[in-house]
Amino acid sequence: MVKITDVARHAGVSPSTVSYALSGKRPISAETRERIEASIRALGYRPHAGARALASSKSNVVALVVPFRIGMHVPVVMQFAVSVVTAARRHDHDVLLLTQEEGEEGLRRVADTALVDALIVMDVQLHDARLPLLRTLDRPSVLIGFPAESAGLTCIDLDFEAAGAACVTHLAELGHRCVALVGSPPEVYLRETGFAQRVAHGFTAAADERGLTSMVHPCGSTQTAAREMARRLLREHPELTGLVVHNEPLVQPLIEAFQELGLRVPDDLSLVAICPDEQAEQAPVPVTSVAIPSAEIGAEAVELLKRKLDDLPVPESTLLPPRLTRRATTSPRSTYG
Repeated sequence: MVKITDVARHAGVSPSTVSYALSGKRPISAETRERIEASIRALGYRPHAGARALASSKSNVVALVVPFRIGMHVPVVMQFAVSVVTAARRHDHDVLLLTQEEGEEGLRRVADTALVDALIVMDVQLHDARLPLLRTLDRPSVLIGFPAESAGLTCIDLDFEAAGAACVTHLAELGHRCVALVGSPPEVYLRETGFAQRVAHGFTAAADERGLTSMVHPCGSTQTAAREMARRLLREHPELTGLVVHNEPLVQPLIEAFQELGLRVPDDLSLVAICPDEQAEQAPVPVTSVAIPSAEIGAEAVELLKRKLDDLPVPESTLLPPRLTRRATTSPRSTYG
């Protein structure tokens, strides 16, 4: 590993002079600075985080605010977190993960210190209590998710409303006339989490537009909840032939629960999920799905934040269009007996 003393020896200066060049604490002649910079490039020296922070008056740390709340599916959340960390490292930034439910108070505590240069905020609610503070902070922020009013904020996410509509459109084009949405756990809707609300709205609006019978059912994320939901749907809606699932842990348990009740997927019931591609592809029966592009969203959130840190213009809203991939869990209604 190249050390600061190696750079000093190569440049013909003292280690303290290299340190001053990195930190900017004392004036150094242009000729000496150029010689030091040439040695740094030649030797491949990388200043440690503290030196970089001194030189730039920045911490080179981004806060990822993702409170672990009831009803969240942690594996998908962590996919977003990994993508943010990976993208941030490409820009020589580290990531401070904040998982406690502290709301405005937690954001203010972090922002009032020199711990972080900027923030990425997840699990955004329609009327999120953190928004007034985010609009006034002297540190840039990007939201992964959309509140009801996004003016003055920078937001990015999958277009979940269009995703709900895309699922209905696919089922309608296959001839299905009665469809249900098995959604996120009830707690997610009670918090008015943006993505859950938007899927339900897109699903219902598309079904109404096409004259389909439709219903929305929040559901817990356990196998017991899946079995109870399958029984309820068949009891209340015996004409049901199309199902949309926006609750990642329930996709396979629901398929198995309907099979236990004598319905086969897709012979008797077509199913579309909104979930990560890997989950859909690796299921025992590959699932027709709208992908949740966590890697793309996380990376783009970091790019937006980097542009804001560099005082470059960014769009206020970035919505990624849904991508539906047909696999083995949907088939035309006309093929049913």
